[in-house]
Amino acid sequence: MATENVDIDDSLYSRQRYVLGDSAMQRMARSNVLLYGLGGLGVEIAKNIVLAGIKSLTLQDPQSASYMDLATQFFIREDDVKSGRNRAEVSQPLLSQLNPYVSVKSTTQPLTEDCDLKCLKEYQCIILTGASLALQLRIDHFCRTQNPPIKFISADVYGVFCSVFCDFGDHFEVVDQNGEEPVEVFVANITKANPGIVTCLENQMHGLESGAYVTFKEVEGMTSLNNTTHQVKVLSPYAFSICDTTSSQYKPYITGGRCIEVKQSATVTFESLEAQLTNPSILISDLSKMESPASIHLGLYALHKYMEKHKTLPRVRHKGDAEELLKLAKSLNSTLINKVVSIDNELLTHLAFTAQGCFAPLTAAVGGIVAQEALKSLTGKFTPLNQWFYLDAQELLSECHKENDECFQPRQDRYDALRICVGDRVCQQLNSLKLFMVGCGAIGCEMMKNYALLGIGSSQHGLITITDNDLIEKSNLNRQFLFRSHHIQQPKSTTAAQSVLDINPTLHIEPQQYRVCPQTEHEVYNDEFFARQDLIVNALDNVEARRYVDSRCVTNQRALLESGTMGAKGHVQVIIPHLTESYASQQDPPDKDVPYCTLKSFPAVIEHTIQWARDKFESLFSQKPAAFTKFWQTNGSPETALQKFSEGSQLEGGLQALKMLKQQPHKWEDCIVLARTKFEKYFNHKAKNLVYAFPLDTRLKDGSMFWQSPKRPPVPIDFDITNQMHTNFILSLAKLLAYVWGVAVTCTDTHYIVKILEKTDVPPFVPSSKKIETDESAEKPREDEEENFTSDDIMYCCKTLSKLIKDGNAKQESLSLHPVTFEKDNDDNGHIDFITSAANIRATMYNIDNADRLKIKKIAGRIVPAIATTTAAVAGLVTMELIKIVKKSPLEHYKNCFLNLALPSVIFSEPGQAEKTQIHTDLSFTLWDKWQVKGNKSYTLKEFLKYFKTTYGLEATMVVHGVKMVYVPIMPMHNKRLPQTMIKLLKPTPKQEYVDLTVAFESSQGEDVPGPPVRYYFGGK
Repeated sequence: MATENVDIDDSLYSRQRYVLGDSAMQRMARSNVLLYGLGGLGVEIAKNIVLAGIKSLTLQDPQSASYMDLATQFFIREDDVKSGRNRAEVSQPLLSQLNPYVSVKSTTQPLTEDCDLKCLKEYQCIILTGASLALQLRIDHFCRTQNPPIKFISADVYGVFCSVFCDFGDHFEVVDQNGEEPVEVFVANITKANPGIVTCLENQMHGLESGAYVTFKEVEGMTSLNNTTHQVKVLSPYAFSICDTTSSQYKPYITGGRCIEVKQSATVTFESLEAQLTNPSILISDLSKMESPASIHLGLYALHKYMEKHKTLPRVRHKGDAEELLKLAKSLNSTLINKVVSIDNELLTHLAFTAQGCFAPLTAAVGGIVAQEALKSLTGKFTPLNQWFYLDAQELLSECHKENDECFQPRQDRYDALRICVGDRVCQQLNSLKLFMVGCGAIGCEMMKNYALLGIGSSQHGLITITDNDLIEKSNLNRQFLFRSHHIQQPKSTTAAQSVLDINPTLHIEPQQYRVCPQTEHEVYNDEFFARQDLIVNALDNVEARRYVDSRCVTNQRALLESGTMGAKGHVQVIIPHLTESYASQQDPPDKDVPYCTLKSFPAVIEHTIQWARDKFESLFSQKPAAFTKFWQTNGSPETALQKFSEGSQLEGGLQALKMLKQQPHKWEDCIVLARTKFEKYFNHKAKNLVYAFPLDTRLKDGSMFWQSPKRPPVPIDFDITNQMHTNFILSLAKLLAYVWGVAVTCTDTHYIVKILEKTDVPPFVPSSKKIETDESAEKPREDEEENFTSDDIMYCCKTLSKLIKDGNAKQESLSLHPVTFEKDNDDNGHIDFITSAANIRATMYNIDNADRLKIKKIAGRIVPAIATTTAAVAGLVTMELIKIVKKSPLEHYKNCFLNLALPSVIFSEPGQAEKTQIHTDLSFTLWDKWQVKGNKSYTLKEFLKYFKTTYGLEATMVVHGVKMVYVPIMPMHNKRLPQTMIKLLKPTPKQEYVDLTVAFESSQGEDVPGPPVRYYFGGK
């Protein structure tokens, strides 16, 4: 394989690079893959691999398009079926459009059990779908005999069952097993013992696992540990053991030290398909169906034997064929090394009944998983599947025995493959569904494709409503597959709607561009809107928006499907009224904020300096320019402001505004000089002032050293005109200052910049008397806060402004600045250049390891890593749950899921039940309950309280509307409100029909207990 580097388009692959890294991206860009079989599963795999960015993909398929393909193969149209076009040839040009950097070729030649396989030697990975078992065995053997071995993957979906098999050879190297950032912790103590015990700083968990390797840096005393690597054994979340530290080479530990995880490669051994058929190694995903994977393995083994005998799949819902498959399975069971103790007869019957069909949500889920395994085979990034994975949707068949077998028979239309699996009644329910999806990004695009294949909203009663207020960016194209380059800067919702109509033109879709938020709650997404929906689907990328939609679903008692991804990780949550808990029922622990004093003066890790640079960007180029402009807009011309100062007025923001006006650059050279001055202030004077205030021998009250881990004493940075990082800081800062002040950038030539810098005089260091915050609990002062003016301040403002006016440096046209809005994805605007150089120079000042631009961009831009494979898998799993909601399945049939394709791990669990709150022995409620009180124009607070006493036997102890206390008996004067009408107390708007109130009651234990939300209707007014 060639080893030259390949240019990677960061604007296209940016989110994926954060997951896979440059090395893996380079390996992919040099790799050739063969994919055999372009049915529903094949095209899903192909789509994900092309989006990922390999060198070339060859599509091979001898089959023509059929009606059966329309339910799963999203690139095949009805005209292709009618004209009998080849599936690979139909798919090739459409797959090519997904990624201009990938060469996609097609061939219609069949792979047979006796064809010449020499042509396969050019590929690094071969993926088979829809292939006979004999062909799989032959190609797997061929792949294993090559040097180096060709990676082999086989995957299939039969009805509501699927299988994945991987064989990457006898010795496959995994360079990064989990893809996580290396753990880094600060050391509190290291014992001289056998073994030595390493303790972390207080309240800092190390996050390591036994067997991991770490290296030490900056340890004082036991210095021989520095830059050496040791295997750890975890003793507690805060301590681990290393080697024997009792020998003389290990001096007693004094202080300091960092411990950094060292990623180790691992070798994984695979067995051949032939060996694994009779002794399968299976990844278990659903702990409630522990025995199912073994039965599925046996059933699919038998299915291949059935096809060898009959040259066809079992007939749809044919009991005789199902019985034959069961006999074959029982016969094959005797050949397994670990026999299936209890063969699941019902499972095998379901397999036989549905095998001719193909369940689109399964093809989506498995397509994501298989594509990720293919990428692992090419890059060694992440732990591969070793070696079988099975997934099924048997829960959807639980009521099928009650329906006429005729309802499952194909009808030569686009839903045949789906109908065989779930029956015509479910197909019609999906056609008539009214679905509202919030967000149309990566998951949203995948979901829309799934909706089109299932025919959701395609009848006259059905409707899909989608909303997204974002426009399409180039970085979206890598994982939002409904969008193409010519769609950039077009609305996501309308573009996605048009794209899926190409897949299924019968859909009814209403695209919108509103946010779902409190501002649209009354006019757009009100209760009436939610009442019209059968189901809500979240396709969002932030927690705040998810919580809001969740709250609206709870209020309106609507089912919600929640999902999300982060890199190789993904989750699916099913939220059903009166059955399950809601999204808000469980909360992740809040991110721990970095203390203000740490960011400002005592950074310990690169993340601190990146955040400092990000904050500095906002302050210099956004907040201060905005405040400057506001000051002059508020206080008029400089002459008017001077008059106010002269009269003794304390004009808010005056000191800062005059300071900026005094420093304003008038030409490009001034911007460069000002940037050079900032360099000296941030990276030289700041360090000198800290060490001046806290000399290196400073001790705390308890006698311990002030400068001890994690505090690092800074070292002043002397500006070096030959240092690229230093000049990058100057140039990026100068350009941003020029933009803010409206100054023309005339020349950025290096020699020109150097000449100006050589002539620049920077102010000398003068110790500051300003207090340096060391209290970690102290909060950051607001940017717009200003100290109270003194008479001296007012005199300074008068004198400064007078001089500026006299010198002509306070002209009206320079009093309106151009604040900068941070934009991480435009590499020409200098935003990331400034933050990268500032963060790394500050890191150098504190002896912190520098970070590359990619990492800094990710952290500063708060970028969520994303890859198409995880997105496709999650969207497929969500759609499986969607159909269960349509069928109104019982709680035990629903599956929440957490997956991590890096490990790989796919874990299903039953959703948590809605928690009950007990008010009295015989009265309880859940989050889904809502009490309603119907009033009228004369309805009083007394009558309102009496309603609860009469209806529930409850004594109300508090009534609250939003933040307003309507009735609290212990409050003075509140009892006088009892005869007042609810209209008078609540003051509804003329069109307002109801309000939601919070009412607390006295429990049987005499305590105040909040009841369910109470919706009070005003009635006729």
